[in-house]
Amino acid sequence: MKKKLFITLGILITLICASVAGIAVTNMNAPKHPSDYHIGISYDEALKSEKPMLAVFYVDWCGYCLKFMPKFSLLSKIYGNKYNFVMINVERSKENRKLAENIGIGGFPTVYILDPKYDNRVLLANSIYQDLGKFRVELDRYSRIRSLLDKK
Repeated sequence: MKKKLFITLGILITLICASVAGIAVTNMNAPKHPSDYHIGISYDEALKSEKPMLAVFYVDWCGYCLKFMPKFSLLSKIYGNKYNFVMINVERSKENRKLAENIGIGGFPTVYILDPKYDNRVLLANSIYQDLGKFRVELDRYSRIRSLLDKK
């Protein structure tokens, strides 16, 4: 009976160690900063385009920004034909800091729909961008409104 207990305990310990090692290897390959993600195009390129842009303002030390990036990446795959996706690291350059100041960025991440064609900005509250369903509803809503403006 003791032999079976020791064998079972040994198997459990082995499985736990293997699981922990797998998690460690997986986490080593995970992005460590939001800027490790390379999603979309530059702000300057997006300004020249006819499409509105979905811009995320972030900083590399922000844990919430890092958690948001997989969702932003997924949305770029779904809505890439309707929106330009732009990542703006506020700490990377003077131009990015100035842009963030002009727009009024108060925290990170901050997500805006920016539409240079109609000189329009829509701030997406964090209660919207944290929920993928609400986020998609908002992006679809803006696309519908913009298509009505384009018809005029």
